Amino acid sequence: MSTPKNIVIIGGGLAGAKTAEALREKEFTGSITLVAAEDHLPYERPPLSKEYLAGKGSFDDAVVKPADWYEENNVTLKQGVRATKVDAANHQVTLDDDSVLDYDKLVLATGSTMRKLPIPGADADNVYYLRTVEDSDAIRATFGDDKKLAIIGGGWIGLEVASAARGAGTAVTVLEGAKLPLLRILGDTVAQVFADLHTSNDVDLRTEVKVQDIVTEGGRAAGVRLEDGTIIEADNVVIGVGVAPAVDLAEAAGLEVDNGVLVDASLRTSDPDIFAVGDIANHDHPVLGHRIRVEHWATALNQPATAAAAALGEDVQYTNLPYFFTDQFDLGCEYVGHATGSEEQVYIRGDLEKREFVAFWVNDDNQILAAMNVNIWDVPDEVKPLIAEGKKIDPDKLVDPNVAYSDL
Repeated sequence: MSTPKNIVIIGGGLAGAKTAEALREKEFTGSITLVAAEDHLPYERPPLSKEYLAGKGSFDDAVVKPADWYEENNVTLKQGVRATKVDAANHQVTLDDDSVLDYDKLVLATGSTMRKLPIPGADADNVYYLRTVEDSDAIRATFGDDKKLAIIGGGWIGLEVASAARGAGTAVTVLEGAKLPLLRILGDTVAQVFADLHTSNDVDLRTEVKVQDIVTEGGRAAGVRLEDGTIIEADNVVIGVGVAPAVDLAEAAGLEVDNGVLVDASLRTSDPDIFAVGDIANHDHPVLGHRIRVEHWATALNQPATAAAAALGEDVQYTNLPYFFTDQFDLGCEYVGHATGSEEQVYIRGDLEKREFVAFWVNDDNQILAAMNVNIWDVPDEVKPLIAEGKKIDPDKLVDPNVAYSDL
């Protein structure tokens, strides 16, 4: 395989910037062009719903690399432009300024787009989604002791926004269709912990509800109407009902797409000269033994090193286990591995009521599929080998805090 001379990266988030960095760390000396749709330097998104939203961090803290890094490393950063077409046959990318980029290898890091809620009133001026730093700024501006915020969706984003808003004194109502927030991901036992966390911090958590429309007055949201006719008064509304992988470019280019862009263990797409990383990569995971697409920070952080090496001709595979974290009120947690949340047995080591525990999702063969440590630290590195090796464990030892993980 000949060494590429021109590599183009589409996507100006964490995954795109880390791909450029990984290529230079691999001593690639050819041309690197990073196409970023936003006018900002590439930045990380987790702070937008965590410390930045809470006013505890600056935007500069979220920036992946300062402007001079791109100059010093001879990376052409095209800001405020979008890729509109990938011509895989001719190895070209067309941008919305009508310029055309040639590539030998292409890395797609286009991320996700917000799922919109198709209900009347969702287009009101003070209805917000959270994806960009501007979104985070706008939502933070709604906080205050005399403000009421309605959040539609009790997923990670909805709950993190609720935590930040309550921290600023805002009255918060969270509207969730399931019987518990995060139920689909965590299952009943652990989802109840998050429900109790929020209600104990004066969040008005309403579950098993269906939103009918957003009540508007003069083009602005004034509340949320439920299917049973109940109106939740609100000065502002945040909608957090998930994201969808941004695969339009890939699909139009003829790449195989199914819940993201299909990639092999090395993150190569159905076109041998195109790779995909981050939210859009539906990855044939060599450790888990099945495909998985992960919309979390660690994936965008770590996959680029594998994609860069593969693009340069190395025989590599991405083997990291999925990982994510959240901070809400006085609860901090990390999750490693992958489980459905409902099909496995959940075992708890620690104290659920004190919210100091490790939860394990275990299959019928007594193999650990995932673990979440809550307000207990330095756990992921100890349990990752247990998950990766598919080791069968004794559940009684698993829940016993006196048994070391290495002895399971």
